[in-house]
Amino acid sequence: MERPTRQRQQQRETEQEGEEAVTCPECDSAEIVTDADHELVCDDCGLVLDENQIDRGPEWRAFNHSERQSKSRVGAPITETMHDRGLTTTIDWKDKDAYGRSISSEKRSQMHRLRKWQERIRTKDAGERNLQFALSEIDRMASALGVPRSVREVASVIYRRALSEDLIRGRSIEGVSTAALYAACRQEGIPRSLDEVAEVSRVPQKEIGRTYRYISQELGLELKPVDPKQFVPRFASALELSEEVQAKATEIIDVSAEQGLLSGKSPTGFAAAAIYAASLLCNEKKTQREVADVAQVTEVTIRNRYQEQIEAMGFR
Repeated sequence: MERPTRQRQQQRETEQEGEEAVTCPECDSAEIVTDADHELVCDDCGLVLDENQIDRGPEWRAFNHSERQSKSRVGAPITETMHDRGLTTTIDWKDKDAYGRSISSEKRSQMHRLRKWQERIRTKDAGERNLQFALSEIDRMASALGVPRSVREVASVIYRRALSEDLIRGRSIEGVSTAALYAACRQEGIPRSLDEVAEVSRVPQKEIGRTYRYISQELGLELKPVDPKQFVPRFASALELSEEVQAKATEIIDVSAEQGLLSGKSPTGFAAAAIYAASLLCNEKKTQREVADVAQVTEVTIRNRYQEQIEAMGFR
């Protein structure tokens, strides 16, 4: 079974530190390498430091990806997105044997019963069933938002921490899981507004915001304010605007933020106004309505931020 990512990273760093500490006793060189025969050799003078290196690779050989996949004996990596971290056995839904041939109706009925009991015994109590439901909700919402798997992992870890700190009591499972996903998006630098998260959730936006503030405070999540520039590529792509407009919108945000205009403003509205202003300056005009629909803000917000940004850029 593959180790968790953090353990692998620590082990790699420890090995690198160990390699860096080794120097050649003959020429004091730090260029120590491992050759094809798994010997530790000085790259400068050629002195063999250790000829009994352990080969930690597999005993089998493979020459392409399909051979490597067929010979590999490890399972899927441990994941926080499943309540049991993916350690249990899963019975395949395909009604075929090891040779790919269809099984008999009697065997199909038996496998159906086994799958049913497998699902029932994977959770031993109500706590695990609730955790399974919460993690499935996070996975569903993350898929609807189109965020990468790393965000789902972080959101699952945040929810598990909230569960261990007993922050779920008195709150809905959907509300806490949605707040954990929103916090993970901010932590990983994947911008998703509260409106976008509320659209794919089953709880009101007000509850999401209230729960998010509570768990971020209780868990000590150090989340920086959202940078409006993170929204520019996604909004510009949805509006089919060029790279020139994106660069100009980024410049407008930088200049106006330096003058303190960003303080207390919505980052999505600020980014939308910058894109609208940049589209006018680059002769790729988009209406305020079009930009507002993509950014999910009002036209009044765009007009107000647009006037402030144009004055900051020196245009009247």
